[in-house]
Amino acid sequence: MFWPTGSFRYERHTPETTLLYQLVERHWPEFKAMLSAQGKQLPGYVAREFDDYLKCGRLEHGFLRVRCDACHHEKLVAFSCKRRGFCPSCGARRMVDSATHLVEEVLPKRPIRQWVLSVPYPLRYLFATNPKVMSQVLTIVHRVISTFLIKRACKTVKSGAQSGAVTLIQRFGSALNLNPHFHMLYLNGVYDAKGYFWPVKPPTCEDLDFVAHTIAIRVSRFLEKAGYLVRDAESEYLNLMQDEEDAMGAIVGASITYRLAFGPNAGRKALTLQTVPVRTESRKGDDLVSKQAGFSLHAGIACKSNQRKKLERLCRYITRPAIAERRLSLANNGNVVIALKTPYDDGTTHVVLSPMEFMGRLAALVPKPRVNLTRFHGVFSPNSKLREYVVPQKPVEEQESPKPKAYSMTWAQRLKRVFAIDIEKCERCGGPVRIIASIEDPDVIEKILKHLGLDQVGDPQNRSPPSDLTDQQTTLF
Repeated sequence: MFWPTGSFRYERHTPETTLLYQLVERHWPEFKAMLSAQGKQLPGYVAREFDDYLKCGRLEHGFLRVRCDACHHEKLVAFSCKRRGFCPSCGARRMVDSATHLVEEVLPKRPIRQWVLSVPYPLRYLFATNPKVMSQVLTIVHRVISTFLIKRACKTVKSGAQSGAVTLIQRFGSALNLNPHFHMLYLNGVYDAKGYFWPVKPPTCEDLDFVAHTIAIRVSRFLEKAGYLVRDAESEYLNLMQDEEDAMGAIVGASITYRLAFGPNAGRKALTLQTVPVRTESRKGDDLVSKQAGFSLHAGIACKSNQRKKLERLCRYITRPAIAERRLSLANNGNVVIALKTPYDDGTTHVVLSPMEFMGRLAALVPKPRVNLTRFHGVFSPNSKLREYVVPQKPVEEQESPKPKAYSMTWAQRLKRVFAIDIEKCERCGGPVRIIASIEDPDVIEKILKHLGLDQVGDPQNRSPPSDLTDQQTTLF
């Protein structure tokens, strides 16, 4: 579905020429030394994220040999790190895989609406450090929204009617700050016990206020019973005391609150640039937004049953990687300038961070191992009796296969689907292309790269700065 038209020539991705890679390569040892001097250290999974990112896409750490059967023209394809934190290349691969899987294997041809829930700052810290509580809160949120949809369809929960949702837990904000929030793709209707679909009308502003208020009350009640929320006669607050010796606790807390974690200005707000006028009018499409007690609920984007291309674009948006490299630039004093995706209401368009603060922001974005960031509820849940009647049917040959495999696009399919690059055909003669070898032995790698004149690629001392680095400089500082 939706293959791009046209054809483009494949060129190997060279991460060493990007500003992000150069910043990590230059400052990662310094960042570890700074934490070590303070008697702190990062968790092992965060350190592995940085180490593996520096190997991602680099030929000196292994590659595949791809050859044309007709003219024997060869290419080298470097291995990827396959991490979930901040690697743009692996994040883009995962985005394509996830969006394709959702559109073709999960979401039926029914109207779908996106519900986005943001939570108060203290809850963001709680979700980042305690994924179990985040899962419990997400269950409460799903019950509130699904019950609203069921009642709106003039059904009851006891009748067996169910809605369905796929939730993508997004962990980042536009300024590379840690901001766990929920992007929920809900069926704009419900299925009754017999499998018949009942569509519902779009929610109104009053409906969103009611749903957001109910979510705020029930989540607060749960946190109070669990002992996280302490209530007294005058105020209520979250009991989230963090250990001063915990490096990740300080980094996560600073990233969530847009503050600095290191240096003489630790605890202060990060420097921002306000280059556009303060916004006084509400944005287009923001009429379906409700804010209640620090919770923000948005439901202004919907796809009709026949808008599958729009749905795939929406799925790619909510599964996109954390970092858009084109929004990163370097100031003359060495600070990192992050351009916001859209200006804030106060006119802020850029956030400026020191290299150490930037490294801290990257560390905060790394999710804990074995935390699933995609959740299925209602008719999409694995134990739902209606799931097999709701999700798109697979071809007959796949249904009869004795050992069905999990969906995963090949590297060639990803290139063709997103960039209209057909790597399965030779760019010289148009013949078929196939993988002939996987090279992982260091001695063999060195010999091949030396023979091709690529042995200098892995040596930072012999590598010149990116050619576009001067274009990324700004004279603001």
